[in-house]
This record gives sequence, structure tokens and C-alpha cells, in this order.
Amino acid sequence: MAPYHIRKYQESDRIPVVDLFYKGMVEHIPTTFRHTLMLPRTLVFLAGVPLCILLVSGSWLLAFLSSFTLLVFLRLLVGYPWKQYVLTCLRTDMADITKTYLSASDSCFWVAESGGQVVGTVCALPVENPPPGKKQLQLFHLSVAMEHRGEGIAKALVRTVLQFARNQGYGEVVLDTSMLQHSALALYQGMGFQKIGHYYMNNVWKLTRIPMFHLLYHFPSAQDGGL
Repeated sequence: MAPYHIRKYQESDRIPVVDLFYKGMVEHIPTTFRHTLMLPRTLVFLAGVPLCILLVSGSWLLAFLSSFTLLVFLRLLVGYPWKQYVLTCLRTDMADITKTYLSASDSCFWVAESGGQVVGTVCALPVENPPPGKKQLQLFHLSVAMEHRGEGIAKALVRTVLQFARNQGYGEVVLDTSMLQHSALALYQGMGFQKIGHYYMNNVWKLTRIPMFHLLYHFPSAQDGGL
């Protein structure tokens, strides 16, 4: 296991950070595709359309081509939200990482470095409109290079955010993750985050039954018996 250390983002990190972010998002496309294929409505549609074409035209070739075309279209459809999310982030908060995350004391962007290479990222911003009486920090863009997973880097990055939040006086840390990000969801829940709600990021995910979970980590107060 290669040693790693966590530090604040520097401008020279931008290219590997963006590359890691992109790869971390698009790797979920095959899982999304498999999930969508297993939905009853998808199976009925994929079987029904070619069958109707076969019955009307009598051509097995047309039926096969329609089935192939539908699969290609479905693959593109389920991949679109992931790629669109990347493009949106690169136009907004990640357009200027230093300005967004490092220009104030209550936000930050960290990278995990191993062997001189950026192998992990995480960042945090204060929630703009938290519930009344709450001070919340939101965790974003947790990602670890595939070849460095299983080394404890993701957990260390989350702990970095939690310690930062505690030091800044936040009472809660929140984040959003999808149902299909199984490893991330297990990590967060294993570290004490709890599901407090869900929503659909767009109409495609609503149609394919892929909810986003809203998770919360609450720092115990003295009254709760915590620190």
C-alpha cells in the first residue's frame, strides 16, 4: 500500500483533479445502464418494439436492427445525466476551484497525493440556506482513483471534512449521493451519516427510478453526551 497524504488544492493540481472527477462520474454509466435494463418497463419496451416490427414487416433483420438501435439509444440516454453533471460543475464551482473553495475560511478543497500524483479529492462549502438554527457544511466531489481504492483514502478524506467542519463550528455535514453509488453510500453510512430524504435529479433518473439520497452527519453536542 503506497503512502498518501492529504493537503489543500493548488492550481497546479487542476488537470489531474478534473481528470479524476470526470473518470469518477462516467464510471457509473455502465452501472446505470445495467440498472435500467433490469427495470420491468424497460424489458417490456425492448422486447415489445422489435416484436411489433417483426409482426408488421415480417423481417427479422429489421427487428434485430430496431433492438440494437434501442439499446444504443438507452445507453446514450442513461449516460447523459452523468456527463451533463460534469459539464455543469466545470462551468460553476469547478470553473475556478481556488476562488470557489479557497477564498474563504469556511470552505476548502483537498487532494490526496500518493507518489507525487493526485489520487483523491474532496471539498466542502457552507450550505447557503440551512434549516433555521442549523449551521451546515456540504461535502462535494469525493473521488478516489480506481487503482488506489481500498487504501483508506476515501475515509481519510471524509474525516478531513468532518474535522474541518468541527473546527469551524458547524453542527452538521450534509451531502448528496445516488442510489447507484453503492461504495460511497456504504462508506458514508459506516461513518455515521444518515439518510434524511431523497429526490430525483432529473426526469431521466425519475423515469429510471434512480433517487439521490440526502445524507446528514450530526456532531453530538454536550447535551447529547458528545464532545
